[in-house]
Amino acid sequence: MEKPTRVGQAAKGLAIVVVVAAVAYPLLGVIGTSFASQTDIIRSSGLVLWPDHPTLDAYRTIFTGGVVTRALVVSLGITVFGTLASLLVTVGMAYGLSRRDVTGSRFILMTALFTMLFNAGIIPNFLLVKGLGLYDTYAALVMPTLVSAFNLVVLRSFFMNLPEELYDAAKVDGAGDFRVLVRIVLPLSKAVLAVISLFYAVTYWNAFFNSLLYLGDSDKWPLPMVLRTYVLQGQSLNAASAGEVLAPQQAVQMAVLVIAVVPILCVYPFLQRYFTKGVLTGAIKG
Repeated sequence: MEKPTRVGQAAKGLAIVVVVAAVAYPLLGVIGTSFASQTDIIRSSGLVLWPDHPTLDAYRTIFTGGVVTRALVVSLGITVFGTLASLLVTVGMAYGLSRRDVTGSRFILMTALFTMLFNAGIIPNFLLVKGLGLYDTYAALVMPTLVSAFNLVVLRSFFMNLPEELYDAAKVDGAGDFRVLVRIVLPLSKAVLAVISLFYAVTYWNAFFNSLLYLGDSDKWPLPMVLRTYVLQGQSLNAASAGEVLAPQQAVQMAVLVIAVVPILCVYPFLQRYFTKGVLTGAIKG
């Protein structure tokens, strides 16, 4: 009986090693190439895992020109403001929909769920944003995705799973709905709020398509648009930002990718321990 167990454990360990290697290899290649010199890139045919002549020229080029720096500030602002706004609206809607005595809550919930299956499409959304006067504004990157129906359902289910006695006891003490939400419900919802915050933050940080549709001024571009223009399309960031070639173009492109990935990598470990607990406790029933 021990032999199959050891074989199974070895197979699981091998599978984990393969998955980790498949993830780590391109990530190390991006990081290594961002620090590589032209000689290292030519010798390695483009992908450098460990540069023999490491240099910070690519990062100096990026932060000297201002294109990536401005886009990074824009992305940070949109992510922070958008996440806070989405959390505020989602928490308010989820709490209201979790109360059975709220008139019309069923209809509102069904309307929200309907958006998970059907959407208006690109052209109607664009015409709506333009008609509201939001075109070429940062509000156009937040308003169309302000509430996620999935996050709303998860949070509503979590609120419904809280003991009803908590609500009754608070109301007996004279607490209103707002005080119940702030003083009782939210402190008990840290895990699910952390998960939903991560979902919203990643959505806003990676918001590329809305930027492509609703932002006509390149000075307002967030980081995903810079990635598309200077990495995927291969336009020269050196010439656009610094006026001269300070680093190999491929090293600059990889450096932009590193800057785009690092903030999420820094935030995720602090929220990872809440991830499984938050999703499961918010989806038990309801």
